[in-house]
Amino acid sequence: MFSIILAGGSGSRLWPLSRELYPKQLLNIQNKESLLQETYKRVNSFIPYGNIISITNTKHASNVKYQLSSLAKNPIVISEPESKNTAPAIATSVKYILDKYKDSKNSVILVVPSDHKISDIKAFEKTVKEGEKLAIEGYLVTFGVKPSYPETGYGYIQTESKISTGYKVKQFVEKPNTKNAEQYVNDETVFWNSGIFMFTPDTFMKEIEKYSPAIFNIVNRFNFTEKDEIAYTEFENLPNISVDYALMEKSDNIAMIELKSDWLDVGSWKSIYDVSKKDIDNNVKIGHVLDIGSRDSLMYSSSKLVATIGLEDAIVVETEDAVLACKKDRVQDVKQIFETLKQQHDNTQLVHKTVYRPWGYYTVLAQGEGFLTKMIQVNPGQKLSVQSHNHRSEHWVVLSGTAKVVLEGKEHILSPGHSVDIAVKAIHSLQNPFEETLQIIEVQKGDLLIEEDIIRYEDMYGRV
Repeated sequence: MFSIILAGGSGSRLWPLSRELYPKQLLNIQNKESLLQETYKRVNSFIPYGNIISITNTKHASNVKYQLSSLAKNPIVISEPESKNTAPAIATSVKYILDKYKDSKNSVILVVPSDHKISDIKAFEKTVKEGEKLAIEGYLVTFGVKPSYPETGYGYIQTESKISTGYKVKQFVEKPNTKNAEQYVNDETVFWNSGIFMFTPDTFMKEIEKYSPAIFNIVNRFNFTEKDEIAYTEFENLPNISVDYALMEKSDNIAMIELKSDWLDVGSWKSIYDVSKKDIDNNVKIGHVLDIGSRDSLMYSSSKLVATIGLEDAIVVETEDAVLACKKDRVQDVKQIFETLKQQHDNTQLVHKTVYRPWGYYTVLAQGEGFLTKMIQVNPGQKLSVQSHNHRSEHWVVLSGTAKVVLEGKEHILSPGHSVDIAVKAIHSLQNPFEETLQIIEVQKGDLLIEEDIIRYEDMYGRV
């Protein structure tokens, strides 16, 4: 058995905690591990790590690889040149498996999103084994969850006749209105669509060729036998479409297994509220929160004191540069805020002011036309990758600690008050081999001041 982990989502409904460059699957909201790491461990409990392929886009690839490197040696991460939704991602991953693994044509592949919470791993594995039987019989298998309340943010699956260990699928239903969702809760033939799938590579490729030939024809030209890179000139021609629209809603060869384990799609602040520990007034308080007389609400603080009085069925989320406040029954509309900010080119949808890295963190202090100023902290014994930039120069000033700077092959030791200039395209690295924490001010100047303008040559965290 193989597994494909879909790790490229944006998590727009969990804004402002989730950002385009640091989406929800990379977050650890209340746990020691991120949703991505939890997903990997869950799948790895019955599938060897050498058979687990994670696919994400180039914006998230280094963070995905870094997080998974704590769980497996050399985790397999495919990097898409741009986001194209789940159908191209799954098709690309299946082609990767066919190219890389001999005799994998009739094996079974489990496809899982990276933003689900499932605690009962044994029950999950048992359900997967039931689905495996249907996949071997030649079905495209989906996993359904019995609705426990009228959720309008999920898709639904309507089943008909019983087959083998599951059900024949009659139709997929898009996110319903409240009236229809209330009817589905009491309909024994209707289930939530979990977004988990299973099939053999042979079945999937035959079905995708039949119903989405545009995807099949492009992906079939990919060649992973010698290298893992995906040519942008080919990938950009793929349609941006979900696997539900491209295949599952069209094929008449779909079977469903009821997921017997617990399951939660961590897709909104209401879902965070539902799974979190509550106080005597049914409130969820995370971080520095002071409340008087509120009920049935979630208050989240990441940096500042959040004080609330007399709220009811509300969501309040504070981050360093944004605050969200809404009624609990309007959390699906958070996506509209995210998309509006994106259209306005507002960085509060793109990235946090403080961004954590394996070596420490940086905080954006100021930015404007052609400049960006950061405070960078490098923890003792850590170092940034050996890198260069095509579009910006940098000026570093040491605030505290001692910096070891490697610039074009030469070493420089800088104490507080000393500075160094990094020219465009100069190969450099900032290091802290000392016992004291290092803090510097970095001023970037250039016409393109983005994190993607980093060319890495060496990296102790495996992000090359």
